[in-house]
Amino acid sequence: MKIEAAQTALARRYDAVIVGAGVSGAILAKRLAERGRRVLLLEAGTGSGLNFTHYTQFLETFYQASIKIPQAPYPNNPNAPQPTELQTTITGPGDPAADGYFVQRGPHPYRSSYTRYTGGTTLHWLGTSLRMLPDDFRMRSLYNVAQDWPLQYETFSRYYEEAEREIGVAANVEEQAYHGQFFPHGYVYPMHGLPQSVVDQAMAASLRGHTYEVNGDLHPLDVTSTPAARNGVPNQAYDGGKGYQPVGSVSSRAVGHRCMGNSSCVPICPIQAKYNAMKTLVASPGDLVTLVTQCVASELLIDPDTSRITGVRVQSYAKPDDPQHQTYVARGDVVALCAAPVENAKLLLASGAARSSGLVGVGLMDHPVFLSWGLLPNQVWPFRGPLATSGIEGLRWGSFRNRNASFRIEIGNDGWAWPTGAPGADVQEFIDKDALWGRDLQRALIDRITRQVHLSFLVEQLPEPCNNVTIDNRYRDVLGNHRPVIHYDISEYTRGGFALASKVLERVFDLCGIEDHTKFFDDHPRFDYGHTRFNYQGAGHYMGGHRMGSHPKDSVVNADLCSWDHSNLYLVGCGSMTTSGTSNPTLTAAALSCLAADRIDTALGRHPQAITGVTA
Repeated sequence: MKIEAAQTALARRYDAVIVGAGVSGAILAKRLAERGRRVLLLEAGTGSGLNFTHYTQFLETFYQASIKIPQAPYPNNPNAPQPTELQTTITGPGDPAADGYFVQRGPHPYRSSYTRYTGGTTLHWLGTSLRMLPDDFRMRSLYNVAQDWPLQYETFSRYYEEAEREIGVAANVEEQAYHGQFFPHGYVYPMHGLPQSVVDQAMAASLRGHTYEVNGDLHPLDVTSTPAARNGVPNQAYDGGKGYQPVGSVSSRAVGHRCMGNSSCVPICPIQAKYNAMKTLVASPGDLVTLVTQCVASELLIDPDTSRITGVRVQSYAKPDDPQHQTYVARGDVVALCAAPVENAKLLLASGAARSSGLVGVGLMDHPVFLSWGLLPNQVWPFRGPLATSGIEGLRWGSFRNRNASFRIEIGNDGWAWPTGAPGADVQEFIDKDALWGRDLQRALIDRITRQVHLSFLVEQLPEPCNNVTIDNRYRDVLGNHRPVIHYDISEYTRGGFALASKVLERVFDLCGIEDHTKFFDDHPRFDYGHTRFNYQGAGHYMGGHRMGSHPKDSVVNADLCSWDHSNLYLVGCGSMTTSGTSNPTLTAAALSCLAADRIDTALGRHPQAITGVTA
């Protein structure tokens, strides 16, 4: 990969122009370049993280932040603004509270965020790399809800294998081959699964062999190690005995080849032992991939006769705090939008592109999170190692999905940090509420903190039409680009999943002897289901907004991720997911990027003139 100024790079024509240098854009660019294609990669944010010295400045920013949200290390860039979990106020037209990035129209706030920097949200993701289950691709056929994907697990699984290699997944096949997931004979992950934490081991011992009954079906409560794109022990049997070499920091070979257990995966791995998309970028063929940072895509140019995309209008700025910019047009034979789903939808809407189905921006999804927390009977010493290394996966499937959502349960290794702000909040509580100090304070803290555990129930969400991204000319950023207007609700289907999760929680806590400390907060986003009130968090799992399908009337792209309306426009990443399932979506986005690379390469091959490199 080479980095060039916009004026230089945009004077040339490319085989493919890719918008967004996160996981989808990086993988697509690399794989196309490996096939000899010339690629231009446009990134709205800065590329400062590509230098490890500059990356450590993100760390300093994180250390100094008073609120450790996922965006804490990554300063907001007014020219490429990004949402935060703190922007939860529902606003109306003209409301002065609508001054952040998202314009939240409710009735509930969308509580997740993403990052507009080179590397995208992989800068602050957890690293969880679960595959979707075969059932997740057939929701209409099996449960009469949502839509079926235009592809199935059986044919898509090979792209999961390619993605697992690209991002470097650590896991054990024998633990992941459940409920229809299958692997070729002899297949192993690039690295052995990471060790389970003491928290995991304690819960595993209590839950082993136990089940929970739903509709007459018994669902296992066993604790399973979680696949993660995090460097561990290479599996020497990988790739037919060739083994796997972990990829460390992007610019310092001295660090990052093994996870050191810093316990800050979200929002930043200090040594880059966790995968981020910059690793893929720097491994891309240098003479074929050109990266232009600080270059915001503002409009797709459409040929009125052929409906093909003729170019991408971009705004190149010199300084994040200065809106002055130059306007250029990027030209290529194929255009691929690989930004976050909301950004892709916003650009399509602003350009009047892909309009025929009326589904651009529609069906925005997340995995709303139900948090619970308590004290285990014995010390388990949390706040060590990755933030999560295991989960309870037995409620990811079942006949109940025809009525309410499924979910997975993530076991947290960081005590009550997410739900309460522990351990700092514990210190404050014991001092302010109980007037403890000295040895009494020390003993109380040791007793509580060493036994803390929290569970995150990540609940499935369907692509509801009422959950969508729109634009409004009254809301624009400093460059004049639209700010996303978000309409979001928690459906009865998902609320039913929360209700089931609360019942499973009681069973799990009882079997593990956990003293429940879960609380409801009136001032946090909430909803009612029956006689129960729930708080919810965002998982950071943006999905939907330009879903794939089998027919142009009910989808935005086809099974090749190509727009039904524009023959040279591809929409790649989580936004094209037909349904959400329960798995964290990054691995699926990576696999879709591998699929898209194959399809785009084939499409370019049908048109030899597409690789002549004609100057624009």
